[in-house]
Amino acid sequence: MSFQVSQSSVTAIKSSQILSAQERLTLTRSSDLVGFGLVVKNWGLIFLLLGVAAHYPGVLTSLLVLVVLPGRQLGLAVLMHEAGHGTLFEKSSLNRVIGQWFCALPTLGDLPSYAAGHLEHHRKAGTAEDPDLVNYAAYPISRMSFSRKVFRDLTGQTGVKLLINLCKGGAGNMNRAQAQGRLLLFKQVLAQLALFLVLYALGWGWTWLLWFVTFMTTYMLVIRLRQIAEHGAVPDLYSVDPRENTRTVEAPYWQRFLVAPHGVNFHLEHHFMAAVPCHRLSDLRRLLHARGYFDNTPGFSGYGAVFKQVLQRSSSVAS
Repeated sequence: MSFQVSQSSVTAIKSSQILSAQERLTLTRSSDLVGFGLVVKNWGLIFLLLGVAAHYPGVLTSLLVLVVLPGRQLGLAVLMHEAGHGTLFEKSSLNRVIGQWFCALPTLGDLPSYAAGHLEHHRKAGTAEDPDLVNYAAYPISRMSFSRKVFRDLTGQTGVKLLINLCKGGAGNMNRAQAQGRLLLFKQVLAQLALFLVLYALGWGWTWLLWFVTFMTTYMLVIRLRQIAEHGAVPDLYSVDPRENTRTVEAPYWQRFLVAPHGVNFHLEHHFMAAVPCHRLSDLRRLLHARGYFDNTPGFSGYGAVFKQVLQRSSSVAS
């Protein structure tokens, strides 16, 4: 059976039209054990990177951290996203506590306000009311325009804007609801202090600066790349069909490790069925492929292919 995109349809295909009840039940089953494993593994890689930098200080190890650590910081943000959907853990209390204190706050996020804004994005994706539209509506853009954005990210200008918004009590797309302003800022600072104290106890206190500089620079670029890859220059940004307004990137492992941790590259599948935990999205993709759901849907092998499409216009396009 093939499920084609219909220009005349006003509603997207529902999961119940393609998947059996048992398949949906299996795909949407969360696991506390898997959730803890994802969080521990992500933090383990963070401490491994900072430990290498602490024991072998130098330009090369600092560059290694600047290149590899953003993917782990994004990993925390992705796990916050999972907790926001209630899919990181089976128990809602674990989603709230672990998702906030071990995933959101260390990357200056806030789970409750993020979840509220992100669920609105899911409800209104493919419409002009999508709250995240500002992040990708302008694409494709010129290489010159994109270069200016990259420069702002890597020089810390984007990060400084984020910090200013945080200090004002609202963190833009990371905190649309401006949840309890000062209390939230206190929690975010407390999370950074806790991380510093742990590193200090290990004798690596100075590596917190590497963590923070990475967050302010290369991490800002990585989250920009993720946003663009998911929804930038898609076939039809204003179609409610996720095959037209969202993109999946079938990337090699090294690309997923650096810029797409925890299955975040399977974004089309996530928009098709948001209740599926990140570690089951590849299973969902295989099933949808077998049912013909992706027939005539553009495929992308690696992020290089995505950015060939995203960066198309002439250099006269403004940033």
